[in-house]
Amino acid sequence: MTLQQLKYVIEVAGRGSMNEAAKRLFISQPSLSNAIRDLEEEIGITIFERTNKGISLSKEGAEFLSYARQVVEQAELLENRYLGAKPSPQHFSVSTQHYAFAVNAFVNLVRRHGQDEYEMALRETKTYEIIQDVKSLRSEIGILYLNEFNAKVMGRLLKDAGLVFNSLFIAKPHIFISIHNPLAKQSIVTIDQLHEYPYLSFEQGEYNSFHFSEEILSTLSHPKSIRVNDRATLFNLLIGLNGYTISTGVLSADLNGNEIIPVPLDCDESINVGWICHKDAALSKLGLAYIEELEKAIAE
Repeated sequence: MTLQQLKYVIEVAGRGSMNEAAKRLFISQPSLSNAIRDLEEEIGITIFERTNKGISLSKEGAEFLSYARQVVEQAELLENRYLGAKPSPQHFSVSTQHYAFAVNAFVNLVRRHGQDEYEMALRETKTYEIIQDVKSLRSEIGILYLNEFNAKVMGRLLKDAGLVFNSLFIAKPHIFISIHNPLAKQSIVTIDQLHEYPYLSFEQGEYNSFHFSEEILSTLSHPKSIRVNDRATLFNLLIGLNGYTISTGVLSADLNGNEIIPVPLDCDESINVGWICHKDAALSKLGLAYIEELEKAIAE
């Protein structure tokens, strides 16, 4: 087993593709595949499961990857300390539902822990893709919510994917609306009062099940409904059409300005927002640092 082979495993896991990893490593795809297979034969486990749809980490592979990352990090520390080697670029990825606090935490992570070179990814994406990203370790951390309605289905999906859910906070539902919306002056809003306004929600693609919705009360019917793919578009429509969406009430004026405000929604639901990770993979230093930044961003 060589340090280079460990770096190969880390790169392949991060890219989710032998071809993409080979390009980044500046070696041929067959050479990379052979190096991975030689390592698997030497240690007696299958690190990557290969199918017609591509490759994915096995359960044993996820555990091996967590150790490989630690070994490579320690080796780089030794090289930097005693050989004066240039630090290698830092790598970190997170997949999340559309939460401003997750972006705030990411910004602070880069500011406080980014070196001269880094390669990081922040994916605001669909709920199902968050689970798949963390399952394949394309992302180290995923951020989503559970509630009474989706907990059973989502819990089973997370368990089958080898993932664990860690709660960050529990919130009461709010609507996000423009400061110019007639409802903005109210201390609390009822569901009946929302019927005349356009309802905005995030598109979930082919996995458009009620259980994957980013918004609670997803089974309610809405006479006016618009689906979008990103937060910027949603916020523009909140302002331009006097629309509303349902979320946690946690909003960042630094990122979203002062044109959008949260107003409490009169219902008995609650939203348990948390982060998911692979149960067999230890978090990297940047992963641990990001969790700290999440907790700070929420507290603020």
